[in-house]
Amino acid sequence: MDLIVRVMEIKGTCPVYRLGDSILLREGYILDTKNSSAACMHSLASLMPYYVALSRGIPPQTLGLSGAKKDRAYLQCLDPCEVTGGGTVIFEIAAE
Repeated sequence: MDLIVRVMEIKGTCPVYRLGDSILLREGYILDTKNSSAACMHSLASLMPYYVALSRGIPPQTLGLSGAKKDRAYLQCLDPCEVTGGGTVIFEIAAE
């Protein structure tokens, strides 16, 4: 199953992402660089523990990652913008 990881919100200033940017993960593990925005390694670290389960159809609720949209997962990057002056990015992840 493919996953679309979309930038939903940015707290502070992120040097990589803009609202609406997206990353496409094909077949649960292939980072499709041709059809994705630039990807920040820090944000990929946040996704690592969950992308396999989500791509195999494990519901976001089961992983404790759902919000208002129960079929979507929500994660944030590791940058604590309040301390670093950088930007914390919140992602919405959907199966495609």
